[in-house]
Amino acid sequence: MTAQLLSAIAGVVLSLAFSYIPGLNTKFAALDVQYKKLSMLGLLALVAAAVFGLTCTKYGVMLGIPRLTCTETGAIELFKILGRRRYR
Repeated sequence: MTAQLLSAIAGVVLSLAFSYIPGLNTKFAALDVQYKKLSMLGLLALVAAAVFGLTCTKYGVMLGIPRLTCTETGAIELFKILGRRRYR
């Protein structure tokens, strides 16, 4: 799992949400830049939690989630990956 892969997954989730949830795009566009960044961070954290949750099930193995295990070490590694992501 890399920061790029985590960002790509979050990007796909965001794209699908903007495409299929009515009015979400206009509400997001009306936000200040600070709130947009905060919502992106929240989405990344949500995706990271979902990915970590998947590693604790049989689906994590089936999906081949790389270098992440359902242990405390795996959670710390995921936290490090989130910390590597930079916003400008």
